[in-house]
Amino acid sequence: MSNLSLILVGLGVALLMLLAYAATRPGEFRVERRLRIAAPAEALWPLVGELRGFNRWNPYERKDPMLKSAYSGAASGIGSRYDWDSKAVGTGSLEITGQQPGRAVQMRLDFVKPFEAHNQAEFALQAAPDGSTEVCWTMNGPANFMSKLMGIFIDMDRMVGRDFEDGLQNLRQIAEARP
Repeated sequence: MSNLSLILVGLGVALLMLLAYAATRPGEFRVERRLRIAAPAEALWPLVGELRGFNRWNPYERKDPMLKSAYSGAASGIGSRYDWDSKAVGTGSLEITGQQPGRAVQMRLDFVKPFEAHNQAEFALQAAPDGSTEVCWTMNGPANFMSKLMGIFIDMDRMVGRDFEDGLQNLRQIAEARP
């Protein structure tokens, strides 16, 4: 067997091992970030529980000043929908699917570009005795084989988590600046 044949066989075995390892990775992902904000939950709710309020501090909205967006469905609450199209952050939609006013909001997050994905997002507010509120932002969804393979090389928790951290800091700045 020639050296080239040995190299090709070795690369083939390495590729098969990589694919086999990717197949063993979890079938779901979850990203979560928390931040305590010096504001009561009632003051944060309009910024977290309604899409127009959310987009005042949405880190993805801030990444592309040329982003095209539209609101549809219910004016607020369940059924309220936000669609976007952007070269920088892709194309997709966000729709409120559940709410517990003043405490939590659940959303369906659908991406069309640069890749198709269907995830769930939630914002939960936990009031603290000192009048502050812990805000928890989570996103979870299925991890198909391509996601599992990419996850070997790209840490989604770190990548998306940084955006969540930036967004929560944006929220803090707005909420704590209110009188």
